Amino acid sequence: MKKYRGIFIKNENEIGLLREANRIVASILDVLGEHVRPGVMTMHFEELAQKLCQEHGVKPAFQGYYGYPFALCCSVNEEVVHGFPSERILNEGDIVSFDMGVVYEGFYGDSARTFPVGKVSDEATRLMDVTRESLMKGIAQAKPGNSLYDISVAVQRHVESNGFQVVRRFVGHGIGRALHEKPEVPNFVPPGITGVPLKPGMVLAIEPMVTVGTYEVEILDDNWTAVTRDRKLSAHFEHSVAITNDGCEILSLSPGAVR
Repeated sequence: MKKYRGIFIKNENEIGLLREANRIVASILDVLGEHVRPGVMTMHFEELAQKLCQEHGVKPAFQGYYGYPFALCCSVNEEVVHGFPSERILNEGDIVSFDMGVVYEGFYGDSARTFPVGKVSDEATRLMDVTRESLMKGIAQAKPGNSLYDISVAVQRHVESNGFQVVRRFVGHGIGRALHEKPEVPNFVPPGITGVPLKPGMVLAIEPMVTVGTYEVEILDDNWTAVTRDRKLSAHFEHSVAITNDGCEILSLSPGAVR
């Protein structure tokens, strides 16, 4: 694999494998979303994710990664990311984020979506809408001739102009034969740093994590679950995209995907 400034440049065959990995992730998220309703235990989604990985003949990407114990990250309400599936029951008005990854023939797929549980508040709906929109605005800047931080500017500007905040502690990333490759893809613009030029063949996982209140987070005693410090709501959407000569291709789209 070629490299540009430490970033792997994928060829068409490699992008094809990443496309299939992400198609599988998208199909799993579609099914998980169909099961979201009040009264469902979050461990149900883990069991479903494991079953679907077996059916697709893929390995869960997260399970065992730095010791993470599950296939699925399942984060509810104030949980930003890396939440554990458990005996917790979803209640009317909750929002739940699923972050899912798989390994297909040595290549990784990674995507995340946030779902409403029954009827949710106007604030929660707006948070999810703005987070999803910010992802798509970032993706629109993922094209040759732009800088990596053009993505960051687009995400941050949309989020903050709507009165929300972008989490700083966790960022997007390159993806390929490893789950996390260079470069980091922040959802904000770090001061005093020039972004890397975007080149065809780069594959990025762009993933805004957006909060109603403070963007500061705390890690719970399980050493994984990140929550907002003020315990206000957070939403998370993620797509893996390939930079092409003409712009970019969203690899993790599916017919049933929330866009």
